[in-house]
Amino acid sequence: MKSTNDDYIQKAKGLSQEERDRLLSRMVGKLPKRLQKEKLTPDEAIAIQLEVEEEQLQEWRINMAAIKEKAEKAKAKADEKEAKAKSVKKAPEKKVAVAKPSLATAKTAVAKTTTVKSAVKAKPDVKTAAKTTATAKK
Repeated sequence: MKSTNDDYIQKAKGLSQEERDRLLSRMVGKLPKRLQKEKLTPDEAIAIQLEVEEEQLQEWRINMAAIKEKAEKAKAKADEKEAKAKSVKKAPEKKVAVAKPSLATAKTAVAKTTTVKSAVKAKPDVKTAAKTTATAKK
């Protein structure tokens, strides 16, 4: 367990009763047990708790700085990727010349389809052909 530091004991003595109660309620581990068994005075226990919390705060700040740095790198990488994607999209498109069909080609295509359609319509039905041959024999 930690020993008390004189600076933290002075800080503990300068706290209001409400702040002291809050610090005592946040104690975990062996510290509250030592306080209950009267191995520590309340000022010493509060001083140790202040020191522990300050160390935790320093660790938290270091971790947050690392997280922020990682986030900034990820954002920079995403921005770079987005800028690269935009530059690819902005590249001018090359126009490819497409040959347009001439008017003569279009007319022949229409003529071919009409001929096929008329040939299909002109084809006699089997029943109709049988009737015409029967009437022709009479």
